[in-house]
Amino acid sequence: MNHPPPRTLRTVTGSLDPEAVRGPVLPHEHLVLDLDRAGDGAAVLAPERHGAAVTGELDELRRRFGLSLVVELTCRGMGRDVTALARLSREAGVPVVAATGWYYEPFHTPEVDTADVEQLTAVLVREIEDGVGATGIRPGVLGEIGSHGDVPTPSETKVLRAAGRAALATGLPLATHAQLGRGGTAQLELLTGEGLSAGRICIGHQDLLDDPGVHRELAARGAYVAFDTVGKESYQSDRTRLRLLTALVEAGHADRALLSCDISRHGYLRAEGGQGYGHLFEEFLPRLRAAGADDDLVDLLTRRNPLRFLTGANVEEN
Repeated sequence: MNHPPPRTLRTVTGSLDPEAVRGPVLPHEHLVLDLDRAGDGAAVLAPERHGAAVTGELDELRRRFGLSLVVELTCRGMGRDVTALARLSREAGVPVVAATGWYYEPFHTPEVDTADVEQLTAVLVREIEDGVGATGIRPGVLGEIGSHGDVPTPSETKVLRAAGRAALATGLPLATHAQLGRGGTAQLELLTGEGLSAGRICIGHQDLLDDPGVHRELAARGAYVAFDTVGKESYQSDRTRLRLLTALVEAGHADRALLSCDISRHGYLRAEGGQGYGHLFEEFLPRLRAAGADDDLVDLLTRRNPLRFLTGANVEEN
């Protein structure tokens, strides 16, 4: 059954009318996660250690820039903690959408090895309908569903197919992790092959792929194209990101682009000398405006596009 998209945003603190979101949205972030495989604790955002820094940044962005929603894409096997997300959301005064799914293969949880696509789909649908564990908190997005390389591995293929079927069954949108921007076309083929509309799919990390032709192809097929690692200069310069985004806009696909920072370790927090969640607003958007973007384009990129991705709704212009 192809379930229609939700009419309201499903946040960790309750339902939210998309029309009530009057400020910008960060559609790909992490507030709590644990990706530590090296044992050095670097790829971690622990609520007990880093929560105050996280909420401090979000509260400041809410007051300075009107930040109105964060989509938190920490899923199964990534250290997800929806109870902590609810607490951080309340403390910062910013609504947060939680996620479900599986990341790319090194972070797959044991059931991925033993279950088939149908069984994995059932796991996701149950979590979406009943809530995560005993919390009653229901995810509002599938993501970040991962693969690495130009073609997903068999395990990643299984996870992508299950997530696509769960999106069909529940109406939730689906955001992917395309490692270093690669493999997005293959992800889209797999997901649409399960019957999922491209307009309910966001292909992740495309700002790490210096290939405007791929971006145009994804957008022309109706998928959202995520420029979601803004400020991560060690992976890609913001100068290149700006060039790629401008090319996509000039090709007529401004309504398919999403912008975020993907803060994924404590060293990226402002309190620890990093660029922080606010880099998009403080550094990148001023450069976009200097390149010719007006208020309407900025509102489209930072508010209307993510809300349409999440709910299918065309919200009013600010």
